Amino acid sequence: MITALHIQDFVLIDQARLSLSSGLTALTGETGAGKSILLDALGLAVGGRAERGAVRQGARQGIVSAIFEPGADHPVWKKLEDNGLDGGDDQIILRRVQTADGRGRGFVNDQPVSIGALREIGEMLLEIHGQHDGRGFLTASAHREMLDEFGGLQKKAAKIAALWREWRDAVAALEEKKRDRDATMREADYLRHVADMLEKLDPQPNEEAVLASRRAELMAAEKISEDLNAAAVALSEGDFEKRLSLSLRRIEQGASRFAGDNDLLTAAAERLDSAFSELTEARVAIDEAISRFGVNPQELDDAEERLFALRAEARKHGVTPDGLCEFLQKTNAALEEIELGEAAFTALEKASREDKAAYEKTALGLSRDRALAAKKLDAAVAKELAPLKLGKAAFQTAIKSDAAKPTSDGIDNVEFMVATNPGAPAGPLKTIASGGELSRFVLAMKAALSVKENRTVIIFDEVDAGVGGAVADAVGERLARLAQDAQVLVVTHSPQVAARAANHWRIEKKQTKSSTVTSVNELSAEERIEEIARMLSGAEVTQEARAAARRLLGGGATLAQTPPKKIAKAG
Repeated sequence: MITALHIQDFVLIDQARLSLSSGLTALTGETGAGKSILLDALGLAVGGRAERGAVRQGARQGIVSAIFEPGADHPVWKKLEDNGLDGGDDQIILRRVQTADGRGRGFVNDQPVSIGALREIGEMLLEIHGQHDGRGFLTASAHREMLDEFGGLQKKAAKIAALWREWRDAVAALEEKKRDRDATMREADYLRHVADMLEKLDPQPNEEAVLASRRAELMAAEKISEDLNAAAVALSEGDFEKRLSLSLRRIEQGASRFAGDNDLLTAAAERLDSAFSELTEARVAIDEAISRFGVNPQELDDAEERLFALRAEARKHGVTPDGLCEFLQKTNAALEEIELGEAAFTALEKASREDKAAYEKTALGLSRDRALAAKKLDAAVAKELAPLKLGKAAFQTAIKSDAAKPTSDGIDNVEFMVATNPGAPAGPLKTIASGGELSRFVLAMKAALSVKENRTVIIFDEVDAGVGGAVADAVGERLARLAQDAQVLVVTHSPQVAARAANHWRIEKKQTKSSTVTSVNELSAEERIEEIARMLSGAEVTQEARAAARRLLGGGATLAQTPPKKIAKAG
């Protein structure tokens, strides 16, 4: 409920501090006294639109604060938590500051919030139904929620929302996996080609160093072999060895003949013999060396070809030849991951199908339940229409189901439709009903729904417009019934409605030479009699009117036994 309302510098109001009670409160007064100003100020506090001229003339800014005390289980507390706002002990204070130049600021429990956030929180606490305003009720998107609440389908509606989220999350994961999969599959062909090439090449750890060392050895051996062959050829050229041997024998023969007389020849013969022996041994050694260092040209070609292949493949993949082994391992690992990803993709497809099937099954069941609840709601509202002088009107809860357009609320679009005259086509409530009819339709639905929307405050502005007598009394009776579950404020010109209220306020506007003064007074028992008598008779209150007022009050709410109390003045 709302326990207090503070208004400062708003339209014609200088200062107003109102303390409000539970149950049904009637706001009465002459036309133009300022009743709408109070409602506009309250609407501003809960995030409503600020009209031009909302700030009192001459003031820098206007301020409206409203104190609410919702129950501990009210969903508004969760809303505060979701918005990172601290809750009060048991109170929620909504405050709106509006400057003269049109700028506005919102506060919840003295914490600054956007006007949008203020409106979202305010709509959970307060509902205003005027002749041309049905905040929080006439919007088609709210009709489905009200139908679910009437039919006790909130848990099923919450389940369908959860299934919807699970399905959409599965679809989103699948779509993301599809995008990754398409890119991965294009890469997989390349990876398989790379893996095949590398596996055929079969690189070994440290293979480049081993091959390079072996190639150096082979190239060195080839050079040595070439030099040895050259030496062998040199020794054999022109029968060098044969001629040297022949010359040596001749010298030996000559030396033998003169050996006794010529030491020089003997020494020469010995040296030549030694040289011949060395030459022969050198020739043998060269032949052995040639045999040992002989190079297989194919081995060198193979080594060079292998080195070229390793280095070319390494350049292609941006690694060193020694890194080819690791690169092959990573390539194979990537291919394995692709295969695992394919399995994960299949699992996601299955999960998406299962989530969709679960959603569709539950949505169809909820749709059937809503259809049954709609018939019951239509019957309940129909019972309320006749006493409210809407007996010829028809009310229908229209449900359009489309399984091809699922949402988090199911597959149903729900909208309240009315036909105000027999034979007339039914249309949306907010467009078909006139101002006074609209308020009474809302009242009928409120009575049928038994205030299941969790609002703590409901305000009706002239819901009794255009009716009187028994119909007005029926309006008052239904307002009083609503007030058993929620605080209800009603702006009324009907004495029958005012008499049903548990609390009664009178709004007056007085002209002075310098200003216009508006006062808001809570009425005592005797003052209520006078006010209702005024509403019955007009400007001159008669004894008959007072007697009629007592009779109305006797059949309505219990008289408040409090002395007169002036609550606020404005000017």
